[in-house]
Amino acid sequence: MSDPTPNPLDGVRVVDVSSFLAGPFCTTQLAEFGAEVFKLELPVVGDPLRKFGSVTECGETLPWLSECRNKKSATLDLRKPEGAELLKRMVRDADVLVENFQPGTMEKWGLGWEVLREVNPRLIMVRISGFGQTGPYRGRPGFGRIGNAFGGLSFLAGYPDRPPVTPGSATIPDYLAGLYGALGTLLAMQAREKTGRGQVVDIGLYEPIFRILDELAPSYQLNGYIRQRMGPGTVNVVPHSHYPTQDGRWIAIACTSDKIFARLAEAMGVPEYAEGGKWETLAQREAERAIVDEYVSDWTSTMTRDEAIATCEKFQVPCGPVYAIDEIFEDPQYKARENIKWMKDPRVGELAIPNLVPRLSETPGEVKWLGPSMGAHNDEVYRDWLRLDEAEIERLTSLRVI
Repeated sequence: MSDPTPNPLDGVRVVDVSSFLAGPFCTTQLAEFGAEVFKLELPVVGDPLRKFGSVTECGETLPWLSECRNKKSATLDLRKPEGAELLKRMVRDADVLVENFQPGTMEKWGLGWEVLREVNPRLIMVRISGFGQTGPYRGRPGFGRIGNAFGGLSFLAGYPDRPPVTPGSATIPDYLAGLYGALGTLLAMQAREKTGRGQVVDIGLYEPIFRILDELAPSYQLNGYIRQRMGPGTVNVVPHSHYPTQDGRWIAIACTSDKIFARLAEAMGVPEYAEGGKWETLAQREAERAIVDEYVSDWTSTMTRDEAIATCEKFQVPCGPVYAIDEIFEDPQYKARENIKWMKDPRVGELAIPNLVPRLSETPGEVKWLGPSMGAHNDEVYRDWLRLDEAEIERLTSLRVI
């Protein structure tokens, strides 16, 4: 019988002292592809993510069960000197440490970068905070909502005559920061292969948001253009929005070029509007954005959503349904790609969670278990890894160090 396919990060040991979402999502991605992640939580209290979101019958929340999968949980109070010393012992044997406290917190506990790299020069330390480790705002607390706002995304979300709205989810910056944290970890590991040294990966929650806003920065610098809220519309391209259908649903249509609009015009039965017509070029359509969008809306409103999608696909016009979560569960594309992972857990029974991304053909990674119960792996950490004897474990437990 052949050996099971190894995961890309088999043998990588990660210590996760972060909380809530950004740091934990970073380590979850590493754990999904083979890293051994030890999630350290404050004794008795635990990670705040355990209390955030919908609470299940077992007392754990859905975000905890889904977003802290594949990790091993142990309790440790880093604020106490004995707890700090135990962390240093772990760091000696670790590849990566992830934290997302306010800058200066780890230093206050005697666990800053300068200390930890003396313990282990090969350590990679991922530091995610509201505004990063430097700058005049470094000490400010930050959550995802603040990252959306400070990063420039919230200002663009909504309609021009109404206040800015939440751009889909207040936690987008947490997930993106976690994603960049995982990317930074892999880059730092690659560099370590060449230099033998670890380094710090430093991310502010707002920075991934600012990074993904396409031409927002260069357009302002070159042209003084301050993009405003456009509802479902998109700057620089028309029609490129959400359009109503006869059955009370919505379809997304994206005409990103004149050629694609020509195909849409043919689908709508007005090819003369494109080639040589009044809306042939983007500039012409941009000048009459509201009229173009209204025309497309009137057309899509004559069909059900499925009919509109079928017509667009016939003419090779990029389109898609604007889905609610119940429709996602029924969609055959999601089923074929196994984008929803069904997990069985003794605490909650069967639970549906988002599956792994990205999809690797040879070393695909896996979800082994959902977010663990608090302290479920204390014995593995303190007895098996750090070789503490029973008397010492009992003493540290009584002092609530672990």
